Amino acid sequence: MTDYNGWTNYETWNVALWIGNDEGLYEMAKEYRRQGYKAFAESMRELEMEGSTISVETPDGIAWNDSGLDHAELDAMMVEL
Repeated sequence: MTDYNGWTNYETWNVALWIGNDEGLYEMAKEYRRQGYKAFAESMRELEMEGSTISVETPDGIAWNDSGLDHAELDAMMVEL
C-alpha cells in the first residue's frame, strides 16, 4: 500500500527524495546498494563525528533512522540506483 506520492509514508518518501536528488547522498547510497538502507543509515551516523550537518537527518528534518521508515521499500529503491 502506498500513501504518500507512491511511497508508504512521508518519512520514507522524504528520505528517498533526498537520496535520489542529492549527488553526494546518491553516490554514497550507491556504495551501500548490496548492504541495504540500514547500513547506509548507520554510515550517515558516522559522518556526525566528522561534523557533517546532514549526518542525523534530511534537510527536512526526517531522521535517517526514523522508526516510520519502510526499510524494505528503501532497500528496493537503493538496488535501482
